[in-house]
Amino acid sequence: MVNVAKPFRILSLDGGGIRGLVPALVLASLEAETGKPVADLFDLVVGTSTGGILALALTRKNPPSAEELVGLYEKNGARIFDRSLWRKLPGYPLLDEKYSADGLVEVLKEYLIDASLSDATTDVIVTSYALEQRSPFFFKSTKAKDPQTSETHDFPIWEVGRATSAAPTYFEPYKLTGKSGDSFSLVDGGVFANNPALCALAEAMSMGRTPSDIVMLSIGTGEHTRSIAHEDAVGWGLASWAVPIIGIMMDGVSDTVHYQTSQILSGDSYLRIQGKLTDVMDDMDDASQTNIRALRVFAERLVRDHSKDLKRIAKRLVTPATKTAGQ
Repeated sequence: MVNVAKPFRILSLDGGGIRGLVPALVLASLEAETGKPVADLFDLVVGTSTGGILALALTRKNPPSAEELVGLYEKNGARIFDRSLWRKLPGYPLLDEKYSADGLVEVLKEYLIDASLSDATTDVIVTSYALEQRSPFFFKSTKAKDPQTSETHDFPIWEVGRATSAAPTYFEPYKLTGKSGDSFSLVDGGVFANNPALCALAEAMSMGRTPSDIVMLSIGTGEHTRSIAHEDAVGWGLASWAVPIIGIMMDGVSDTVHYQTSQILSGDSYLRIQGKLTDVMDDMDDASQTNIRALRVFAERLVRDHSKDLKRIAKRLVTPATKTAGQ
């Protein structure tokens, strides 16, 4: 008898600020369907920005459930995106970031506790971008665990969360210093991989996996629907383009990566949960109770609309290795 290995199971989580409530609720539904925590359902969890925070929380030692992580957004969104009176002054965003990171750091320390990347119970990758090196920066638990690379790749996961979520114009870049003394000025991984599915796929293939071995669940945080009128855009200068260009870039990257991934993986091995943000504000920092409620309704509708697909992929995630006669 020979074992036929289970597929290599990947979870990919997009960035999107407060809209991280959406993948949290989708994952809560998946945990309820399977009766298993996310860390037991996947072999690799990859996330960007708010998706990176979820990835770190769900794979840390003694992880919270996805349902508990819903509270990160519903109960703490206003703490994360809190603006002082000074920062609300007209023209202030042109001089400095929109938000202090104090509230964000407090919430990260509460949900990510004192764990290190090397403590991850499932392989995890979180994206960021190094400004001084002008290159993508990947936090990988495999490198954090490896004695040969741990000095340069193991960090407290709250700091990893702070780095991956340092969205330009919203929060200051994060200065991260490792055990080796090397330092990096890091910003949100969404500047190059808001949808990190291809990063995950490349990692799996570098480990010797082929597309036929892989099952991937990719969860978005909602597609922008507000159009930008040509008449408005032609008159914009540097200041007016600063914030819209971030959303345009992240949205375009996410859609492009979805197309590319869907061409590599077969239909029954790849599921993308995503929807258009109708009746919901697409701002990544709108933590008003009205918008939080609207995001919950949006996520619940996504789960209903994809219920058959979620049940199908849930079976593939929990099916044990099978045996065939022969050797």
